Amino acid sequence: MSTSAPLQTLTEDPRTVVVSDLTDGVLTLRLNRPKVLNSMSPALLQGLLDGISQAKNDDAVRCVLITGTGAGFCAGADLNGLSSQTNQDVEDAMRQRYHPVILAVRQCGKPVVAAVNGTAAGGGMSLALACDIVLAAESATFLQAFGRIGLVPDCGSTWFLPRMVGDVRARALIMLAERISAQEAREYGLLWKVYPDDQLMSEARAIALRLARSPTLALQAAKQALVASDRNGLADQLEMEAQLQRLLVKTEDHREGVQAFLNKRPAVFKGR
Repeated sequence: MSTSAPLQTLTEDPRTVVVSDLTDGVLTLRLNRPKVLNSMSPALLQGLLDGISQAKNDDAVRCVLITGTGAGFCAGADLNGLSSQTNQDVEDAMRQRYHPVILAVRQCGKPVVAAVNGTAAGGGMSLALACDIVLAAESATFLQAFGRIGLVPDCGSTWFLPRMVGDVRARALIMLAERISAQEAREYGLLWKVYPDDQLMSEARAIALRLARSPTLALQAAKQALVASDRNGLADQLEMEAQLQRLLVKTEDHREGVQAFLNKRPAVFKGR
């Protein structure tokens, strides 16, 4: 059995390669390595992990919005220096750097929105697919680039794609490694909506604000139920729904929602 190597020393500041901003309950995490299409360096991965950890632990955060600076959303792993790494280095990096980020995004108790502003390739495409709601600019593209460099898809793409687009399309996207447009990605079921480039961020922020003003605990419970549906039969899923409703019916947000409905006014949810 191999022993994992220590984490690679960071050569960048995670706070500069992932710029965070918390406004009106929305924590925006902006990938900021534009010269390399925001490819995933150790510092960028750490910055993402730090941001998701903040969202998890800070009640002021009600929604997370991930986007990129410049022409790319995220081009996947930074390949500079990859050839000098040993097989074990690569395996350890996947387990210690990449996997925690994908799992943190997928398991975050707050809704996570991806605003794909440009190229989403390789692990960058996986990062987008890990989010709850994916939005894209018209000029954005998606690419399972792994086959072009002799690698297997990682960061969860072999799990996400069959569930999102079906086996036939998943195999073609992976094996042919063809770049697809944002509109094609939407038609395949990979994302929610496509916007003109100059409207993406305003529309993404509007959706993030809407989620931030929603009943946080109910959204978290819905995410838990959706994850469990992969392994549950119908009877087990019905039972889980009943248990979650038992907890939610006692929340402040549920009471507020009912009162707002009865009084014919907008609800003001507090995430409690």
